[in-house]
Amino acid sequence: MAEKRRRQAKAAFDHRLRRMRDQGMKPPLEQTEGRKNASIDCGWGRLIFAETFSDPEELAAILRDEGPDRRDIAFYVRDPHVLLSCAPQELFLDPSHTYRVDLSTYRPARRSHKGFHIRRLATEQDAQAVNVIYQSRGMVQVPPEFFWSKRSAQAITVLVAEDAETDEIIGTVYGVDHRHAFGDPGNGCSLWCLAVAPQARHGGIGEALVRHLIEQSQARSCAYLDLSVMHDNEQAIALYEKLGFERVPFFTVKRKNPINEKFYAGPATEEELNPYGQIIVNEARRRGIHVEVTDAEGGFFRLTYGGRSIQCRESLSEFTTGVAVSICDDKAVTRRVVSKADVLVPNQIEIGLDENEAVEAFLEKHGSVVVKPARGEQGRGVAIDLKTMDEVNESITAARTLCDRVIIEEFVTGNDLRLVVIDYRVVAAAMRRPPLVVGDGQSTIAELIARQSRRRQAATGGESSIPIDGETERCLASVGLNLDTVLEEGRDVIVRRSANLHTGGTIHDVTGEVHPTLIEAAVNAARAIEIPVTGIDLMVQSPRQPDYRFIEANERPGLANHEPQPTAERFVDLLFPLSIPQAAREARRK
Repeated sequence: MAEKRRRQAKAAFDHRLRRMRDQGMKPPLEQTEGRKNASIDCGWGRLIFAETFSDPEELAAILRDEGPDRRDIAFYVRDPHVLLSCAPQELFLDPSHTYRVDLSTYRPARRSHKGFHIRRLATEQDAQAVNVIYQSRGMVQVPPEFFWSKRSAQAITVLVAEDAETDEIIGTVYGVDHRHAFGDPGNGCSLWCLAVAPQARHGGIGEALVRHLIEQSQARSCAYLDLSVMHDNEQAIALYEKLGFERVPFFTVKRKNPINEKFYAGPATEEELNPYGQIIVNEARRRGIHVEVTDAEGGFFRLTYGGRSIQCRESLSEFTTGVAVSICDDKAVTRRVVSKADVLVPNQIEIGLDENEAVEAFLEKHGSVVVKPARGEQGRGVAIDLKTMDEVNESITAARTLCDRVIIEEFVTGNDLRLVVIDYRVVAAAMRRPPLVVGDGQSTIAELIARQSRRRQAATGGESSIPIDGETERCLASVGLNLDTVLEEGRDVIVRRSANLHTGGTIHDVTGEVHPTLIEAAVNAARAIEIPVTGIDLMVQSPRQPDYRFIEANERPGLANHEPQPTAERFVDLLFPLSIPQAAREARRK
């Protein structure tokens, strides 16, 4: 047995040596073997094929000529130490690994994906949707006209994943054919910009996009497909290795610029904040505002610019008074305050310890009710669409574990609309949808919830997950299911009625679609509370219709949930108006 292991280890070592010799130590291409000093414009920047450069000084010069707000990539760098020595103050070695799949041995998946389909980017709307995904993932956006002009190009392929039910673009991947790009004698291709929308409800989107690009490359008779992935992106690396990719010894070099700063400047000196604080801190730093993180775990930081210093907890700042926070904290008080400003509110009662008759009468009048603690946040203790006294009493008991005072409210059907109001202007609006899972014919609902929770946690920096509790079990029971049910393939089921993001809900931007009446209601509610930054929740049938009911006001809305809208920018504008860039000031005057 020991001898067998020794032979296996030696064979593996010999294989690695051969692969390094064959793939990593090739000399630059001769001019007769394809175009010399080759690169291709990909919209987000140039992909520079380093193996076509014989002179590292020329390659360094190309990288130093990078355009503004672009990210050029020198791929297949043979001697990165030599290249970096040509411009050590301007270039850096990207902390990424290169992976390759041999297309002659790749085998397609046995199971097909459900709920979405993969196709080529086809319209300007597709291009805009891809940019929204890029922005949500912190990637460089591409001018939509570039995508449109390249839609029939042979060297570039942009694929999108489209939700079969909603027609939303929920993922994208970018492929480059090296033969068409520069006459590559190796007949290779590469994959770039794999991204999935944070709010996507289906699993397996990234895998499906990668497989589709691989199979298209196979059909074009390409020999291999390469990609570059950050060394610490364990989730992506696990996917690529599952699909048959192997790591190969190629290097990537980029130019030092603000987009790449996090890769060459080293880790921040202070602890990292959650996404809701980090988005504000990042915007402040872009403007030269000093940031001091005072308590990372709690989300507290201090911003200083000129002679002004402001303490914040995420989007809650010293500009918001204690009185305004107190009004938002108590849902019964919030309702009374905004109703005096002619904001429409649902019927509501606050119950004591022994008021069953009042509860029964309220339930009989409205048919369905909501139970919630008078004070609380992030959807904790909220039970929705209760139709029996047993359900109501059980929910009251649960709510009282969070707050002695409990509210029973008329259940209003519709969709949850969040409007972010900053300086008494609506900056962003989004529909919040309750969490759901999609069956695969093999997994129980509990297993599907666990997977969806992992995806939500990954997409939100750990801020969103689906709890398995009485509300989840009640929601499933209302449609004849339980946590042990194996959901048939392709069937989707809502597992909680609340659309709160912290309990697994998803958010979908509708800022450009909101009816003026809803905007007016949100601003009136904010003015009534006298709160400069707030998230106003309305229940609506559609964001395009004027009908609504006010649900609650949040004194610390999550600004990171509303990309691509400029929520963090407007928040910093409010705190430090003199930090607004000159170009933005001039644009506002026009």
